[in-house]
Amino acid sequence: MALNIELLESSFSRIKAQEANFMNYFYLTLFADYPQVKPLFVNTSMKKQAKQLFKSLVFVVENLHCPDVLTKSLKALGTRHIQYGVQPEHYPMVGSTLLKAFAICLDSAWTPNTEQAWSEAYAVITELMLSGAEYPIEILTPQQNDRTVLSDLN
Repeated sequence: MALNIELLESSFSRIKAQEANFMNYFYLTLFADYPQVKPLFVNTSMKKQAKQLFKSLVFVVENLHCPDVLTKSLKALGTRHIQYGVQPEHYPMVGSTLLKAFAICLDSAWTPNTEQAWSEAYAVITELMLSGAEYPIEILTPQQNDRTVLSDLN
């Protein structure tokens, strides 16, 4: 299975124009739906954090055609997230919240195909970050374990 790069790029181009709204909705929803993650952000400038997360999303989308770059960068990002106290169970929370933020901001452009494209992309991102964090691979679904990450990025 290959990622739908064209759909990811085109949908994200619409998100770029709404960065502030997207990030505000993301963090409001994350903290409302998953209050247990709030302690991870206690000593964090949320404005800086939102900018950094958005910058990371931009980087991912801009490098969808460069699987080697993404693999190396996302593994390193996963390693850094250990220092922040991020646990494997936090990844699905963030993924769910990202999808909600995309759905709200894309409105009628949030189609079943767009949702599938972003769900698949986030699964690959998660897999790479977790492998960089050296968390046990068993936390991934059997479907994710069967995939070759690099082929998903091509």
